[in-house]
Amino acid sequence: MANVTFKNNPVTLLGKEVAVGDTAPDFTVLSNDLNPVTLADSKGKIRLISVVPSVDTGVCAVQTRKFNEEAASLGDDVEILTISVDLPFAQARWCAAEGIENVKTLSDHRDLSFGEAYGVVIQELRLLSRSIFVVDQNDKVTYVEYVSENTNHPNYEQAIEAVKQLLN
Repeated sequence: MANVTFKNNPVTLLGKEVAVGDTAPDFTVLSNDLNPVTLADSKGKIRLISVVPSVDTGVCAVQTRKFNEEAASLGDDVEILTISVDLPFAQARWCAAEGIENVKTLSDHRDLSFGEAYGVVIQELRLLSRSIFVVDQNDKVTYVEYVSENTNHPNYEQAIEAVKQLLN
């Protein structure tokens, strides 16, 4: 597993680490209206999955805003999902306050289905570890970043470039 820290303290990630070339594991998370959402719901699209500990914190908010801005230029063949363990109601309220309309915020709070499938559950905190996954139209993982320090930003440019390569 990736060596990851949270505020410079080592943390234990639970689940199976995902690598480029893997078939993207399925998962079930909740939409802001409490409906279940799976990977299969966006089959045929390129998926950028942005994972954050909590949308209501500084770096997570910037990460979600950044991908929201990029989403408009990527077109309808791309779906950007932001997944955290925040409650769906809190995600919806935050998105409304921030004007987030181009990404889907999804909650893994109920059973950590996504977090365990992608190896990003922080055992000590019951949060998800900051990471980015790009999944192509055929459910193959084409880009992975497990951010080594959870208070740091991911590499936005590389993640967006990975999506753009799939659009060509």
